[in-house]
Amino acid sequence: MFADLHMHTTFSDGTFSPEEMAQAAQRHQLACVALTDHDTMAGCARMGAECARLGIEFVQATELTCEVDDVEVHLLGYFINPSNPRFLSSLVEFQKARQNRIHEMAACLQRKGVPLQAAAVFAIAQCESPGRPHVARALVQAGLCKTMDEAFERYLKKHRPAWVPKFKISADQAIELIHHAGGVAVIAHPALNKSDDIIPLLVEAGVDGIECFHTRHSTAASQHYLMMAEQYDLAISGGSDCHGMNKGKPLMGGIKLPVIHVRQLEARARRRREKTSTAA
Repeated sequence: MFADLHMHTTFSDGTFSPEEMAQAAQRHQLACVALTDHDTMAGCARMGAECARLGIEFVQATELTCEVDDVEVHLLGYFINPSNPRFLSSLVEFQKARQNRIHEMAACLQRKGVPLQAAAVFAIAQCESPGRPHVARALVQAGLCKTMDEAFERYLKKHRPAWVPKFKISADQAIELIHHAGGVAVIAHPALNKSDDIIPLLVEAGVDGIECFHTRHSTAASQHYLMMAEQYDLAISGGSDCHGMNKGKPLMGGIKLPVIHVRQLEARARRRREKTSTAA
């Protein structure tokens, strides 16, 4: 009984629809999956319905971008109430910031003589949470780059001509927002942050878990973060970070998290909700 708790669909920067993602999960014999699209939960209803049809447990989730001590951190929010008004209004704010970023990137490209319009990016994205992969796809589709890798290397990576910083809230704000919506907050792919010194600060802010298993974590890195999870009493999570065909091939199946860790995350979410209810 295995789970994959990190994946993205066409509702953010993936290439699979929610239904296609659920069907891929079935092919990989996964018992449980979570949809963690960036700054949105709009695809959860469709993926949840398809998972129910296929007999797969589904966890409603999202991925938020935040920062602590000027270090960018991604937090996965699991077991979130998708009807929480404050959470939904915050997601709308984050989505508007993403859309504004696309306009800024297009303007940067045009100043460099690259004739890409923001409208072309939005036409490809077809979602409320567009990101750099959509800009890269638009550059390739317009014949301005041969591959997405070239688009990132020439224009979209940090310190390149069309790189624009992301809108970020503080980690404290993000964790509190996830808790307010009844969820648990988990540090995504910590090895990619290269800043383990911020983990105690996130623990102090109330983070609930850490993604020990990730496609880009080595075995040594996973073991390291398992030790940190024990040290700080954090729940353990893991996922492929599948974006469909964005990486050339689907990453699903590379990470198989024992379902017992899903139960432990769920128990933490339940205890938080009970504590909040008692306090009220």
